[in-house]
Amino acid sequence: MIQIIPSIILKDGKVIRLKQGNLSDEKVYDESPVDLAKSFEDHGVEVIHLVDLDGATRGQPVNYHILEAIAGHTGVKVDFTGGIHTDGDISKAYEYGASYITAASIAVSRKELFASWIISYGREKITLGADARNHKIAVRGWQKDTDVDILDHIDYFYSRGLKYVKATDISKDGTLEGPSIELYRQMLDRFPDICVLASGGVRNIEDIEALNDAGVFAVIFGKAFYEGRIKLKELEKFIVKT
Repeated sequence: MIQIIPSIILKDGKVIRLKQGNLSDEKVYDESPVDLAKSFEDHGVEVIHLVDLDGATRGQPVNYHILEAIAGHTGVKVDFTGGIHTDGDISKAYEYGASYITAASIAVSRKELFASWIISYGREKITLGADARNHKIAVRGWQKDTDVDILDHIDYFYSRGLKYVKATDISKDGTLEGPSIELYRQMLDRFPDICVLASGGVRNIEDIEALNDAGVFAVIFGKAFYEGRIKLKELEKFIVKT
């Protein structure tokens, strides 16, 4: 059964959504991050994806205080991402309550360092963020394009023990046009033992069912929920009570 992971994107302390990573196409939501996390928890969600967009664009995490508040006031596990570039950043994130870390830009700029984290922190705790535009990885909160092919990028770390990859087709993100199921199938065909966390484009429960059928490990979604296209009650059928 696919794991359900709602995302909370933070900018200037507020919950926002973007379209295709465009900072000029931002929508701010009124809900507090802690209240959102509590509502997810109330419906059985066990993990949330917390994106420190300020940290991603600045190159070091900023919103540790919100991570701490969510971890302190709820029982959800937090997958924290945004601007993580050093062992100190990871240690601090864990100190403030993160259960998992997703890192993206550093895996492009310092591949060996990220590969060492898979070993030193454990492959259950470190996720590769592989977010691509036209199959090419983008970094720094998706504001900088590279010529790195997404599958080749994953391959480097897969051969070094990587278990989890959070993959986004940026062209789909925030568009409500459906996820890139074919991209995820390519990943699973090439890397049969990898756990893919699919992100971007999810419109409704049917999209989550399609990702489940494709063999994706988890789905990360946001806009469809914030825009009322997915209800928390609908998600409960995907949540295995533990």
